[in-house]
Amino acid sequence: MENESIQMIKRAKMGDKEVLIELIMSQKQDYYRLAYVFMKNQEDALDAMEDMILKVYENIQRLNDATAFYSWSKTILVNCCKNNLRRKNRVILIRNIPEGSHDDVFKVKDEQIDIEKHLIKLNQKYQEVLKLRYYLDMDYETMSAILKIPLGTVKSRIHTGLKKLKQSMGVSNG
Repeated sequence: MENESIQMIKRAKMGDKEVLIELIMSQKQDYYRLAYVFMKNQEDALDAMEDMILKVYENIQRLNDATAFYSWSKTILVNCCKNNLRRKNRVILIRNIPEGSHDDVFKVKDEQIDIEKHLIKLNQKYQEVLKLRYYLDMDYETMSAILKIPLGTVKSRIHTGLKKLKQSMGVSNG
């Protein structure tokens, strides 16, 4: 992490709201993509990001390692998404985005829909790791930190999730 970012994080820890917002806005696309994977629509993803900003602001003084700011704040975002989903009593699933959606970035292709029909049949813990790995191209270590589970558990869930997904789709493993 750049020295400038570390200085900004230290200023944010001392209560500088503007610097905190600047830090978050510099990575807004990453935060949005992460929230969107969980929430599946723009409005809910933005709501989760708002919740995250408030929680980060309220708790930044607890952050001991300035270099861990982004992984720490992404963990908070994931937790906000999960809490919002629980509150709405919704299941995390990938929906087809309506025709004419203004946001071309998230247009869903036919092949994705086929995979997603099978993905939603999996246990949520397998869906979660598969989405983070293959939708956001997250590495195992980052997933482990964000989900607060051991690295071995991440690898095991991906392996088992892929195996179950292939079985559901009728794809042979050999």
